[in-house]
Amino acid sequence: MSDDFILKTNELVKEFKGFVAVSGVNLSVKRGQIHALIGPNGAGKTTVFNLLTKFHIPTSGQILFNGKDITQSKPAQIARQGIVRSFQISATFPNLTVMENVRIALQRATGTSMHFWRSERILNQLNDRAMTLLDEVDLASMANLTAVELPYGRKRALEIATTLAMNPELMLLDEPTQGMGHEDVDRVTQLIKKVSANRTILMVEHNMNVVASIADTISVLQRGQIIAEGPYETVSKNPQVLEAYMGTADNELEGAHG
Repeated sequence: MSDDFILKTNELVKEFKGFVAVSGVNLSVKRGQIHALIGPNGAGKTTVFNLLTKFHIPTSGQILFNGKDITQSKPAQIARQGIVRSFQISATFPNLTVMENVRIALQRATGTSMHFWRSERILNQLNDRAMTLLDEVDLASMANLTAVELPYGRKRALEIATTLAMNPELMLLDEPTQGMGHEDVDRVTQLIKKVSANRTILMVEHNMNVVASIADTISVLQRGQIIAEGPYETVSKNPQVLEAYMGTADNELEGAHG
């Protein structure tokens, strides 16, 4: 049944000068799901993301994408195969318009990113696709604003649009709601739910309300190891998970779903 899983890791290990940041992680991400990776600070979540996108090379273990071993692949090869990561810190061009930001991402996807001298007519052919993507993330009405003018939550929506422009089969979202007020969190949560149609999403997220409301499967990391996995209802009652979160923000798990 390996077809059910778009991404699998086998005994993934990452050591930094004797410190084991990721220790024997076996992750199975089902095709078409929203899969959340959670855990206390320092649990190894970002290191796992860095291993999956090849910013770090595993010390040992294996990464399979669509059944193919990508453990030794380079970051650019990973992106071409369909794994695209949206960064924790907003990665847009602040002085370009919202439309231009998406158009550049589309150029990257079509291999014309260095052709800035190409005629406006050729670039305009990308506009329809760019507007479709902006429509998908509810930014069509802001297409002509510069990115720097966007409110914080809308910047994250633009970042998701530029990620979608790369046509990902698997989207990795790194703390998509970090630093947001309640209204923006709700908007971006709904946006993630919306763009997850026909895609698989793996996300690192601290906000338990977000995780509880949209994640199909949750993997909980502690000290570089997965200590629990399953739907929110199961994971949130796991004694090991509750213990791992004790003392953090009034026990985030207890109040999350209320």
